[in-house]
Amino acid sequence: MDAAAHTSDADPGRAASPRLGTRFLVFPQPPYIPGYEKPEVVWLAPSAGGITAGPSDRRMYVADPLETKRPYAYPILPPYAGALCPPVEPDADGHFDYITPDSPAFLATHSFACARRVLDIFEGYVGREIRWFFEPTLSRLEIIPHIADWDNAQSGFGFVEFGESEPARVTSRFSLNFDSVAHEMGHLILLSELGLLEGDGAGSEFFAYHEAVADFASLLGLLHFDTAADRILRRTGGNLLINNELDRFAELSDERQIRTFNNSLRAGDVSHEVHDHSKPFAGGLFDCLVEVYQTLLFERGLSDLDPRQFGNLRQQLAPELIEATLRPSRADYELKHFASKAALEEARDIVGESVVRSWRFLEPDDVTFEAAAEAFLTAADRGRGRAYVEQFEDCMRWREILW
Repeated sequence: MDAAAHTSDADPGRAASPRLGTRFLVFPQPPYIPGYEKPEVVWLAPSAGGITAGPSDRRMYVADPLETKRPYAYPILPPYAGALCPPVEPDADGHFDYITPDSPAFLATHSFACARRVLDIFEGYVGREIRWFFEPTLSRLEIIPHIADWDNAQSGFGFVEFGESEPARVTSRFSLNFDSVAHEMGHLILLSELGLLEGDGAGSEFFAYHEAVADFASLLGLLHFDTAADRILRRTGGNLLINNELDRFAELSDERQIRTFNNSLRAGDVSHEVHDHSKPFAGGLFDCLVEVYQTLLFERGLSDLDPRQFGNLRQQLAPELIEATLRPSRADYELKHFASKAALEEARDIVGESVVRSWRFLEPDDVTFEAAAEAFLTAADRGRGRAYVEQFEDCMRWREILW
């Protein structure tokens, strides 16, 4: 199969090779997380040859400064005007997976691959190309893979750039953390699809909604990695109601995490600080994903629990019942693993598509979580989520987002 996939188009005696995309190496989770020490080979949508030295393509490019760069702040915006490291070249077949984590060029290829993969995923959900909100002033997104001694990551008008949490530790660089890259790309994609505020956002929940969607972008992205999906399901025996990688955002170690999707927060439990305010809605989306997953398992004879018997499965089912009912023996689960994985991937896409296609029903200056939930239900009802609309509504009502 590998030989067939790499047949040269230039050889008239052989059939043209399929356009499978361009290969890169990506860590689904930071490499200091046990089980994720090795990167996974991923295929990006542009065919081999469509991503050139940089890496660079017609949508985005890496600019890797030679000297220490200051983070962008208006009026200083891309393109970067300083000296740059030499662009990373593809191999003879047009791929970049020959660049390994021990190479100085890996931050460039990894940050590009993470950003491009998230764009590929969301364009698949939208069903068309996403035009950047900063076009035509800038035609491409600039990626700065590393800013030394800067404990942050940010995205803005034509750029995304990454610092580090611990300067002495190379693996602490945020460009090696897929969650961090996906979060920032979530902001850029939402700005491009939903649009910009005309006012200052007063009276809306625009900024908190942005945080919820950006977090959910990292969750959706994680679930597109075979390594992550396999590990999550095997470690939990297919029971996503217990804590696992799905619940974590931007892990800093095995013990510490910034935020969790697996929360019981309702709208009345949080402050107006945008990150805190985003948690009930983000948690509600996770509830919806689990509802679809568990429903598919029940319908396919993989579980005895019908989540439609509960208003909110994750919150109403007692923890001891969750363990007893949903955690099969290891031997029993092994027989169900690939069917469970198929259900998880389908649930991921049903909820992801509903979220992304809900944006057409929202106006930036009028965004509230109630309006966002109603738009989500409308998009689900008009798409593949139609069978789950009542369950989605129950999840949002439990969170006090809908009344």
